[in-house]
Amino acid sequence: MPRRARPARKRRAAETTAAAARVFAERGYHGATTQDIADVLGIRQASLYYYFRSKEAALEEVCLDGVGAYVARAAAIMRGPGSAADKLAQLVRHHIAPWRDRADFTRVFLRERHNLPDASRHRVGRYARRYERIFQQVLEAGVAAGEFRRDLDCRIATLGAIGMCNAASAWYGVEPGATLERIAGVFAALLLEGVRTPMMRRTSARSGARRRG
Repeated sequence: MPRRARPARKRRAAETTAAAARVFAERGYHGATTQDIADVLGIRQASLYYYFRSKEAALEEVCLDGVGAYVARAAAIMRGPGSAADKLAQLVRHHIAPWRDRADFTRVFLRERHNLPDASRHRVGRYARRYERIFQQVLEAGVAAGEFRRDLDCRIATLGAIGMCNAASAWYGVEPGATLERIAGVFAALLLEGVRTPMMRRTSARSGARRRG
């Protein structure tokens, strides 16, 4: 295949996956058909099978695309500079941010992945567990560094943090004044207040007071 054709093929594949995400988000898995996806793209249903061999395969690709992007960014945050508290706040912001331009992918992952066949669900689940481990590793690093409480149950805190962020999908766009930035800021503050040591909470409060002054 000519090299120039590869970017075009990747772009078409991305557009096809985005169309599937849109249809599944709007209609749900059981209410959607491959014809619906083809109609969004303006192509024949038969042409869609070049990208997806079935509706189940389309749903798996949407879920993998959605959660894969979360994992890649979270891994970069974990490896990057900053304290554990900084990284935890970044993870929260990152978790909320896709609602601006990739809401369909997130909505489908949260609401429809249970409809996947077992093998597909396990593949998607491996990415989800990797994402959880990144959150947990950041929390554990904070405990080891003395930033976070020594008695912190990092596994439960991980599940609570992700669950809190996921809950925004139910009311974002409906709650007045709840911008993505505001949601991320409030969630990060709540989480950090709960995991920091008393000394780190006092230090953070003094820093915040100086910035406001």
